[in-house]
Amino acid sequence: MAEQIVSKTSASQVQELRQLTGAGIMDCKQALEEAKGNFEVARELLKKKGLDTAKKKAGRTANEGQVFSYIHLGGKIGVLVEINCETDFVARNAEFQQFGRDVAMQIAAAQPDFVSWEEVDPAWLEREKLVFRDQAKDKPAQIQDKIIQGKLEKRFQEVCLLSQKFIKDEDKTIQDLLTELTAKLGERVVIKRFGRFEVGSA
Repeated sequence: MAEQIVSKTSASQVQELRQLTGAGIMDCKQALEEAKGNFEVARELLKKKGLDTAKKKAGRTANEGQVFSYIHLGGKIGVLVEINCETDFVARNAEFQQFGRDVAMQIAAAQPDFVSWEEVDPAWLEREKLVFRDQAKDKPAQIQDKIIQGKLEKRFQEVCLLSQKFIKDEDKTIQDLLTELTAKLGERVVIKRFGRFEVGSA
């Protein structure tokens, strides 16, 4: 949305921001007032608040949820992904269901290897480091580590599901979607594991 400045907060503006972010009415009103009516600033404030909300819920148990599936290209590619939440009520929520379908489709299209960088296989990581170290060997010694780290971070964005750009909106990552959903639903949501199957692949 183009940057929009308003002089005061109206009910319609609060409702619009709520539809864009999924945040509560009072949170939207407060964010708009704090941002002096600037929608983009208000969205950033709510995003940060959502992230804080997600962090607060990180220690809570998420034992409910659902396994989502997606079949693509006439049965040539299939995905199963387990997404957990705290209650069966939320597992049946329409937004939770849409998130699950979107994540399954993301996995089919973007082919991640891991859910997050914390789950990266140490052996895989060492192989990648060796490749990048070889690529940086002709660079000045003092910047080689920085180059390797930058290449690793870019690689994580390719192979880690949460770090990938969302195929339906590349301004957001899957982590952004997860954070927003957690803030909207008020429960911890976790992408636990997934499997991607492609006919003819190893």
